[in-house]
Amino acid sequence: MTGNTFAALPPVPTSIVIGGESLELTPLKVGEVPAFARAVQPVAASLSASNDWLALLAEHGEAVIEAVAIASRRPNEWVTGLELDDAVRLSEAVFEVNADFFIRRVWPTMIESAARIGARMPGPMRSSA
Repeated sequence: MTGNTFAALPPVPTSIVIGGESLELTPLKVGEVPAFARAVQPVAASLSASNDWLALLAEHGEAVIEAVAIASRRPNEWVTGLELDDAVRLSEAVFEVNADFFIRRVWPTMIESAARIGARMPGPMRSSA
């Protein structure tokens, strides 16, 4: 067997109970990526390995709700009706299930944005890194 033998297998869903409902989360499908990318774009610069979901909801609530709804394949109204702790747990689960997407797509965008901003800053704080 080669290292790619299991690459063709579908991902194993992550099971989580949110709002009394059992969800089976899987990574985004190709057709979901455009809407998800648009939804997560305003949040992208604020994402990190250890997100403060409450702060993200406060600053970018609508975008977070939209992204979570798309990734969990639930209506926006369902997500907005969640208790705060369930919304945070669901956001974390969505982020974990789609970590590859964030690492390959969102993180490079954040790095590019930071580089552009840094290049515009005057003085000794500029860095080529």
